[in-house]
Amino acid sequence: MPTAGTSSSSSHHHRSRLRSRAAPLLLAVIFAVLVITELLRTSARRDFSPSAGRFGPAGANHSVAQRKILLDPSFTPRLPRQSPLSLSLSQRNALPPRNTGRFPSLPDGHLVIVLYVHNRPRYLRLVVDSLSRVEGIGEALLVVSHDGYFPEMDKIVQGIDFCQVKQVFAPYSPHLFPDSFPGVTSGDCQNKDNAAEKKCQGDPDQYGNHRSPRIVSLKHHWWWMMNTVWDGLEETRDFDGHILFIEEDHYIFPNAYRNAQMLVDLKPKKCPQCYAINLAPSDVKLKGEGWPSLVAEKMGNIGYAFNRTVWRKIHTKAKQFCAFDEYNWDITMWATVYPSFGAPVYSLRGPRRSAAHFGKCGLHQGQGSSNVCVDNGAAAVEVEDIDKVPNIKANWPVHIIRKQEGYQAGFKGWGGWGDRRDRDLCLSFAYMYHVKDPSSA
Repeated sequence: MPTAGTSSSSSHHHRSRLRSRAAPLLLAVIFAVLVITELLRTSARRDFSPSAGRFGPAGANHSVAQRKILLDPSFTPRLPRQSPLSLSLSQRNALPPRNTGRFPSLPDGHLVIVLYVHNRPRYLRLVVDSLSRVEGIGEALLVVSHDGYFPEMDKIVQGIDFCQVKQVFAPYSPHLFPDSFPGVTSGDCQNKDNAAEKKCQGDPDQYGNHRSPRIVSLKHHWWWMMNTVWDGLEETRDFDGHILFIEEDHYIFPNAYRNAQMLVDLKPKKCPQCYAINLAPSDVKLKGEGWPSLVAEKMGNIGYAFNRTVWRKIHTKAKQFCAFDEYNWDITMWATVYPSFGAPVYSLRGPRRSAAHFGKCGLHQGQGSSNVCVDNGAAAVEVEDIDKVPNIKANWPVHIIRKQEGYQAGFKGWGGWGDRRDRDLCLSFAYMYHVKDPSSA
């Protein structure tokens, strides 16, 4: 039987041995923590790279990261009460794409194309005809987003048979509400009315003008469409590629789809700082330089495509986008959203355009019964043989145009967006797929 002294000595020896084992274990734990921390930092830097194709790794982590958004807890989203027409269009938005029998599957590396339209049927026919001639168009999903409901526009889209096509209608478009907000509301101030004298409602913009539903619909539609395509539609809310955006007055060249795919592939290698790709110069009057090089320049608004990483970064600026007193979405982006990113926002394009702006009628110009815009855009774009085949080379260098012309940070805006109801509706669109509107309960 061991004596008390022997027992004490044995216990001391046992503790010393435990400490000697614990030291390397503690060092291993500290090392592991440092490694994990660095991996997380590296992952975060990679995830928020503009050219990153996805948020984080594939699988569950990817899905969770895609849903990360910044919310203002002090803001309560509220959407207008829908009219019967608005509700019926919302039901149509849930319908599956057409032409899936002819195009049952979409290949890896395909693009989603979003065409946003208002009410220029002559233009739309020309654009649809140009799309039908695009090489590879059968591989794409075409989403057509309507600002308002116009039977002739609907009929043209219903006739598309060269790819999968899905129609969505902005259910809160001012064009669907003839006698209530966001359309014309009884008692609203008009033009430069003095609210106190006229006893009317509404907030004027920085130039003293009150809201015009026809004008504010430009920005509302674009923002609703972006939030819906990226976060709302079943067909695209988990899409992990680039989405290409075009308008009803953008003529699309036969090589546009293949050129866009090549630019998407080259962007991470050739221009990792680029946020997007473009099918045309930012100056809509230019056809391109014709250089044997790619071009990185200011983000244009003709045929631009970006991924979910960039969308999430844009979405974090919802408050700035919705508060800026400017009725054009693109000027809002150039003057307040892009500058807030802290570095120049470049997009990558080829030295020749693959899309062109045509026509003279603005998006909502001349839609009144007395002044319908009749320009049909015919023969507005000349397509040469070089525009019919992919004409971008993978071994080309990148020419960066560092001086970004046009609207910059500090521009005050052209106004038209001073009413707090428009700003709240705009912000509600940013929340509508993430936070339930209490009024809809």
